[in-house]
Amino acid sequence: MSILVTPDTRVLIQGITGSFGARHAKLSLEYGTKVVAGVTPGKGGQLFENQVPIFDTVDQAVRETGATVSAIFVPPPFAADAILEGVAAGLDLVVTITEGIPVLDMMRVKEAMKGSKTRLIGPNCPGLVTPGTGEKSHGGCRIGIAPGYIHKKGSVGVVSRSGTLTYEAVWQLTSRGYGQSTCVGIGGDPINGTSHLDVLKMFNEDPETDAIIMIGEIGGSAEEEAAAWAAQHCKKPIAGFIAGATAPEGRRMGHAGAIVSGGQGTAEGKIAALRAAGIEIAETPSDMADALIRRMNR
Repeated sequence: MSILVTPDTRVLIQGITGSFGARHAKLSLEYGTKVVAGVTPGKGGQLFENQVPIFDTVDQAVRETGATVSAIFVPPPFAADAILEGVAAGLDLVVTITEGIPVLDMMRVKEAMKGSKTRLIGPNCPGLVTPGTGEKSHGGCRIGIAPGYIHKKGSVGVVSRSGTLTYEAVWQLTSRGYGQSTCVGIGGDPINGTSHLDVLKMFNEDPETDAIIMIGEIGGSAEEEAAAWAAQHCKKPIAGFIAGATAPEGRRMGHAGAIVSGGQGTAEGKIAALRAAGIEIAETPSDMADALIRRMNR
């Protein structure tokens, strides 16, 4: 089992002809992802890699191919409209890789998405991977920019605000023989679509996810909210890591949402909340998989 995407998910890529989008579209195809369409206005009728049809609009792509999920590799000034185009087309999921989308644009997107069936992951995220089996993990689904080869099919769910820390946790798990059900990078922007809590709830309901790694960072209160819910409702072992413990107050660190202001969103407060919820804490990034193993062996 998995959450959000499966090996049968039909994916379209907005911005498939740009250098970044093209590179990762090719990697997703090599991973075994069912990339069924690309969208680049003005380039409809062309083929990507001699196999993926390109359309001028998302609506055309959905009607012609049955795609249900989009990955967005559109430049920041146009990314908000790209998200809303996916919403208007009735997609189940829009995964926005683009970083640097103006906050006001994302406020407009969030308001416009109220009441829609579309779930947004990101922006400024690495995407998600449901690992497959066999050579190059054929049968899996890779949406975004995560390195597919480090993943292994299994039963550990991973949710993270940080792309690189997601990869680190996945590689540690795989190296120790623990596969993953689905790995979700939710992104680090202050206005995003899917939270730690949303993903924890999905993992908790997934019968084939047996344990969870949750990676957070300074800024905001999302990790504390997820921990409070987990303490009451999640019976699966969880390990957590909070990045940014040494960041100076008021300094933004990498992600737009990773800033401590007025004493709110500190690493110390988040770690205390996770510990109070029974979550095993990884003291360093190199300890994430081992922290989960310790928690599972309690």
